[in-house]
Amino acid sequence: MSFEHQYAGFINSNLLWKDNSLFELSQFDLRNSNSNSFEEFSINIAPNEVLGKRIEHFFEHYIHSTNDYKLILKGLQIFKNKITIGELDFIIEDLRKKNILHIELVYKFYLYNPKKSSIILERWIGPNQKDSLLEKVTKLKEKQLPLLYRSETVLKLRELNIDPNRVLQKVCFFGNLFVPLSYLNKKLTDLNNSCIQGFWIHEKDFTSDNYGSRQYFIPEKKDWITHPKHHKVWYSHTAILEVLRIQLLKKKSPLLWIKSNEDSFAKCFIVWW
Repeated sequence: MSFEHQYAGFINSNLLWKDNSLFELSQFDLRNSNSNSFEEFSINIAPNEVLGKRIEHFFEHYIHSTNDYKLILKGLQIFKNKITIGELDFIIEDLRKKNILHIELVYKFYLYNPKKSSIILERWIGPNQKDSLLEKVTKLKEKQLPLLYRSETVLKLRELNIDPNRVLQKVCFFGNLFVPLSYLNKKLTDLNNSCIQGFWIHEKDFTSDNYGSRQYFIPEKKDWITHPKHHKVWYSHTAILEVLRIQLLKKKSPLLWIKSNEDSFAKCFIVWW
Protein backbone atom coordinates (compact mmCIF):
# COMPACT_ATOMS: atom_id res chain seq x y z
CA MET A 1 0.00 0.00 0.00
CA SER A 2 1.17 3.53 -0.72
CA PHE A 3 1.91 6.07 1.99
CA GLU A 4 -0.87 8.20 0.50
CA HIS A 5 -3.43 5.43 1.13
CA GLN A 6 -2.16 4.96 4.67
CA TYR A 7 -2.25 8.71 5.28
CA ALA A 8 -5.81 8.91 3.95
CA GLY A 9 -6.75 6.20 6.44
CA PHE A 10 -5.16 8.22 9.23
CA ILE A 11 -6.95 11.43 8.25
CA ASN A 12 -10.29 9.60 8.11
CA SER A 13 -9.79 8.05 11.55
CA ASN A 14 -12.03 9.10 14.42
CA LEU A 15 -11.30 10.18 17.97
CA LEU A 16 -12.33 7.49 20.43
CA TRP A 17 -14.49 9.88 22.42
CA LYS A 18 -15.86 13.38 21.87
CA ASP A 19 -16.97 14.35 25.36
CA ASN A 20 -13.92 15.72 27.18
CA SER A 21 -15.42 14.72 30.50
CA LEU A 22 -14.78 11.05 29.68
CA PHE A 23 -11.66 9.96 31.56
CA GLU A 24 -11.14 13.67 32.30
CA LEU A 25 -8.94 13.80 29.21
CA SER A 26 -9.37 16.59 26.67
CA GLN A 27 -9.13 15.52 23.02
CA PHE A 28 -7.16 17.39 20.36
CA ASP A 29 -9.21 17.29 17.15
CA LEU A 30 -7.24 17.64 13.92
CA ARG A 31 -10.41 18.40 12.00
CA ASN A 32 -10.76 21.74 13.75
CA SER A 33 -8.02 23.09 11.49
CA ASN A 34 -7.63 23.66 7.76
CA SER A 35 -4.97 21.67 5.95
CA ASN A 36 -3.57 21.18 2.46
CA SER A 37 -1.77 18.02 3.56
CA PHE A 38 -2.64 16.01 0.43
CA GLU A 39 -1.44 18.74 -1.93
CA GLU A 40 2.00 18.81 -0.34
CA PHE A 41 2.34 15.13 0.48
CA SER A 42 5.97 14.22 1.01
CA ILE A 43 6.89 11.93 3.89
CA ASN A 44 10.03 9.84 4.23
CA ILE A 45 9.15 6.60 5.98
CA ALA A 46 11.31 3.47 6.04
CA PRO A 47 9.53 0.45 4.49
CA ASN A 48 9.86 -1.54 7.73
CA GLU A 49 8.65 1.27 10.02
CA VAL A 50 5.92 0.05 12.37
CA LEU A 51 2.39 1.45 12.41
CA GLY A 52 2.87 3.53 15.56
CA LYS A 53 5.84 5.40 14.08
CA ARG A 54 3.96 5.95 10.82
CA ILE A 55 1.11 7.52 12.76
CA GLU A 56 3.61 9.93 14.35
CA HIS A 57 4.92 10.89 10.89
CA PHE A 58 1.38 11.43 9.61
CA PHE A 59 0.46 13.60 12.60
CA GLU A 60 3.61 15.68 12.18
CA HIS A 61 2.93 16.11 8.46
CA TYR A 62 -0.60 17.29 9.17
CA ILE A 63 0.61 19.85 11.71
CA HIS A 64 3.17 21.17 9.21
CA SER A 65 0.49 21.47 6.52
CA THR A 66 -1.87 23.71 8.49
CA ASN A 67 -1.61 27.41 9.21
CA ASP A 68 -3.34 26.96 12.57
CA TYR A 69 -0.51 25.18 14.38
CA LYS A 70 3.26 25.25 14.60
CA LEU A 71 5.33 22.24 15.62
CA ILE A 72 7.76 23.19 18.38
CA LEU A 73 9.22 19.78 19.15
CA LYS A 74 8.50 16.07 18.98
CA GLY A 75 9.72 12.99 20.83
CA LEU A 76 11.40 14.96 23.62
CA GLN A 77 13.14 12.41 25.83
CA ILE A 78 13.44 13.21 29.52
CA PHE A 79 16.37 11.86 31.53
CA LYS A 80 17.17 11.38 35.19
CA ASN A 81 20.73 10.39 36.03
CA LYS A 82 21.27 9.57 32.34
CA ILE A 83 18.32 7.14 32.36
CA THR A 84 15.28 7.84 30.18
CA ILE A 85 12.21 8.29 32.35
CA GLY A 86 9.79 9.13 29.54
CA GLU A 87 9.08 11.07 26.39
CA LEU A 88 6.75 13.90 25.38
CA ASP A 89 5.15 13.08 22.03
CA PHE A 90 4.52 16.58 20.67
CA ILE A 91 4.71 20.19 21.79
CA ILE A 92 2.88 22.48 19.38
CA GLU A 93 1.71 26.09 19.35
CA ASP A 94 -1.92 26.95 18.63
CA LEU A 95 -1.42 30.06 16.51
CA ARG A 96 -5.08 31.08 16.79
CA LYS A 97 -5.43 30.88 20.55
CA LYS A 98 -1.76 31.58 21.32
CA ASN A 99 -1.55 28.44 23.45
CA ILE A 100 1.26 25.93 23.84
CA LEU A 101 -0.03 22.35 23.76
CA HIS A 102 1.52 19.11 24.94
CA ILE A 103 -0.16 16.33 22.96
CA GLU A 104 0.11 12.61 23.57
CA LEU A 105 -0.80 10.76 20.37
CA VAL A 106 -2.54 7.38 20.63
CA TYR A 107 -3.79 5.14 17.81
CA LYS A 108 -5.40 1.89 18.93
CA PHE A 109 -7.42 -1.12 17.78
CA TYR A 110 -9.80 -2.55 20.38
CA LEU A 111 -12.25 -5.44 20.39
CA TYR A 112 -15.36 -5.50 22.55
CA ASN A 113 -15.57 -8.69 24.60
CA PRO A 114 -18.88 -8.77 26.55
CA LYS A 115 -17.59 -11.65 28.69
CA LYS A 116 -14.52 -9.77 29.88
CA SER A 117 -16.08 -7.78 32.71
CA SER A 118 -19.30 -6.45 34.21
CA ILE A 119 -17.86 -2.96 33.66
CA ILE A 120 -18.49 -1.88 30.08
CA LEU A 121 -15.29 0.11 29.51
CA GLU A 122 -13.19 -2.81 30.79
CA ARG A 123 -14.48 -4.92 27.90
CA TRP A 124 -12.38 -3.12 25.28
CA ILE A 125 -9.20 -5.14 24.73
CA GLY A 126 -6.48 -5.50 22.14
CA PRO A 127 -6.83 -8.18 19.43
CA ASN A 128 -4.38 -10.47 21.25
CA GLN A 129 -5.57 -9.60 24.77
CA LYS A 130 -2.21 -7.98 25.57
CA ASP A 131 -3.60 -4.52 26.27
CA SER A 132 -6.85 -2.74 26.98
CA LEU A 133 -8.45 0.67 26.75
CA LEU A 134 -8.47 1.29 30.49
CA GLU A 135 -4.84 0.19 30.83
CA LYS A 136 -3.84 2.77 28.24
CA VAL A 137 -5.94 5.50 29.85
CA THR A 138 -4.34 4.70 33.21
CA LYS A 139 -0.87 4.94 31.69
CA LEU A 140 -1.72 8.30 30.16
CA LYS A 141 -3.08 9.72 33.41
CA GLU A 142 -0.51 8.28 35.79
CA LYS A 143 2.69 8.31 33.75
CA GLN A 144 2.69 10.01 30.35
CA LEU A 145 0.83 13.24 31.12
CA PRO A 146 2.32 13.81 34.62
CA LEU A 147 5.79 13.65 33.02
CA LEU A 148 5.29 17.27 31.96
CA TYR A 149 5.37 18.40 35.59
CA ARG A 150 8.48 16.54 36.71
CA SER A 151 11.39 18.73 37.66
CA GLU A 152 13.56 17.14 34.97
CA THR A 153 10.99 18.06 32.30
CA VAL A 154 10.47 21.60 33.60
CA LEU A 155 14.23 22.19 33.47
CA LYS A 156 14.49 20.80 29.94
CA LEU A 157 11.59 22.91 28.66
CA ARG A 158 13.11 26.06 30.14
CA GLU A 159 16.38 25.24 28.41
CA LEU A 160 14.36 25.23 25.17
CA ASN A 161 12.74 28.58 26.04
CA ILE A 162 9.33 27.00 26.68
CA ASP A 163 7.43 28.24 29.71
CA PRO A 164 6.00 25.10 31.39
CA ASN A 165 3.28 27.20 33.01
CA ARG A 166 1.88 28.05 29.57
CA VAL A 167 1.59 24.45 28.43
CA LEU A 168 -1.87 22.90 28.18
CA GLN A 169 -2.26 19.14 27.89
CA LYS A 170 -4.39 17.17 25.45
CA VAL A 171 -4.54 13.69 24.01
CA CYS A 172 -5.18 12.80 20.39
CA PHE A 173 -6.63 9.34 20.97
CA PHE A 174 -7.83 7.61 17.80
CA GLY A 175 -9.74 4.35 18.02
CA ASN A 176 -10.68 1.56 15.65
CA LEU A 177 -13.33 -0.58 17.28
CA PHE A 178 -14.51 -4.07 16.45
CA VAL A 179 -17.57 -5.64 18.03
CA PRO A 180 -19.08 -9.14 18.04
CA LEU A 181 -21.12 -9.74 14.89
CA SER A 182 -24.37 -9.62 16.87
CA TYR A 183 -23.46 -6.13 18.18
CA LEU A 184 -22.95 -4.45 14.81
CA ASN A 185 -26.26 -2.61 14.91
CA LYS A 186 -26.07 -1.68 18.59
CA LYS A 187 -25.06 1.76 19.79
CA LEU A 188 -22.08 2.23 22.07
CA THR A 189 -22.30 4.16 25.28
CA ASP A 190 -19.50 6.63 26.12
CA LEU A 191 -17.35 5.97 23.05
CA ASN A 192 -17.67 7.40 19.54
CA ASN A 193 -19.81 5.08 17.39
CA SER A 194 -18.03 6.36 14.28
CA CYS A 195 -14.99 4.39 15.48
CA ILE A 196 -16.68 1.05 14.79
CA GLN A 197 -14.75 -0.39 11.85
CA GLY A 198 -15.98 -3.97 11.77
CA PHE A 199 -16.59 -7.11 13.77
CA TRP A 200 -14.75 -10.07 15.24
CA ILE A 201 -15.46 -13.81 15.23
CA HIS A 202 -13.81 -17.09 16.19
CA GLU A 203 -12.30 -19.44 13.63
CA LYS A 204 -15.14 -21.94 14.12
CA ASP A 205 -17.59 -19.30 12.90
CA PHE A 206 -15.58 -18.56 9.75
CA THR A 207 -17.28 -21.33 7.78
CA SER A 208 -17.57 -21.82 4.04
CA ASP A 209 -21.36 -21.81 4.40
CA ASN A 210 -21.31 -18.27 5.79
CA TYR A 211 -18.23 -16.83 4.10
CA GLY A 212 -17.38 -19.06 1.13
CA SER A 213 -18.65 -16.73 -1.58
CA ARG A 214 -16.43 -13.76 -0.71
CA GLN A 215 -12.77 -12.87 -1.24
CA TYR A 216 -10.17 -12.11 1.40
CA PHE A 217 -6.81 -10.62 2.25
CA ILE A 218 -4.77 -10.39 5.47
CA PRO A 219 -2.95 -7.02 5.54
CA GLU A 220 0.27 -6.30 7.38
CA LYS A 221 -0.30 -4.28 10.53
CA LYS A 222 1.17 -1.15 8.95
CA ASP A 223 -1.73 -1.28 6.46
CA TRP A 224 -4.49 -1.78 9.02
CA ILE A 225 -5.44 1.89 8.68
CA THR A 226 -5.85 1.61 4.90
CA HIS A 227 -9.22 1.17 3.20
CA PRO A 228 -9.49 -2.33 1.64
CA LYS A 229 -10.73 -0.87 -1.66
CA HIS A 230 -7.15 0.05 -2.57
CA HIS A 231 -5.98 -3.56 -2.52
CA LYS A 232 -5.83 -5.54 -5.78
CA VAL A 233 -5.01 -9.17 -4.91
CA TRP A 234 -7.70 -11.26 -3.20
CA TYR A 235 -7.97 -14.91 -2.14
CA SER A 236 -10.71 -17.48 -1.74
CA HIS A 237 -12.08 -18.63 1.60
CA THR A 238 -10.19 -21.92 1.31
CA ALA A 239 -6.87 -20.25 0.53
CA ILE A 240 -7.10 -17.62 3.25
CA LEU A 241 -8.14 -20.18 5.87
CA GLU A 242 -4.74 -21.88 5.58
CA VAL A 243 -2.94 -18.60 6.29
CA LEU A 244 -5.34 -17.75 9.11
CA ARG A 245 -4.69 -21.00 10.92
CA ILE A 246 -0.93 -20.46 10.92
CA GLN A 247 -1.37 -17.11 12.69
CA LEU A 248 -4.00 -18.41 15.10
CA LEU A 249 -1.66 -21.22 16.19
CA LYS A 250 0.85 -18.51 17.12
CA LYS A 251 -1.85 -16.84 19.26
CA LYS A 252 -2.15 -13.93 16.86
CA SER A 253 -5.55 -12.55 15.88
CA PRO A 254 -5.24 -11.41 12.25
CA LEU A 255 -7.22 -8.61 10.68
CA LEU A 256 -9.14 -9.83 7.65
CA TRP A 257 -10.29 -7.68 4.76
CA ILE A 258 -13.45 -8.97 3.12
CA LYS A 259 -14.54 -8.17 -0.43
CA SER A 260 -18.13 -8.96 -1.39
CA ASN A 261 -18.01 -7.07 -4.70
CA GLU A 262 -16.20 -4.13 -6.28
CA ASP A 263 -18.08 -1.66 -4.08
CA SER A 264 -18.53 -3.62 -0.86
CA PHE A 265 -15.77 -4.22 1.68
CA ALA A 266 -15.61 -5.11 5.36
CA LYS A 267 -13.04 -5.61 8.13
CA CYS A 268 -13.01 -8.47 10.59
CA PHE A 269 -10.69 -9.88 13.24
CA ILE A 270 -10.48 -13.65 13.59
CA VAL A 271 -9.49 -14.18 17.22
CA TRP A 272 -7.48 -17.05 18.66
CA TRP A 273 -8.85 -16.82 22.19
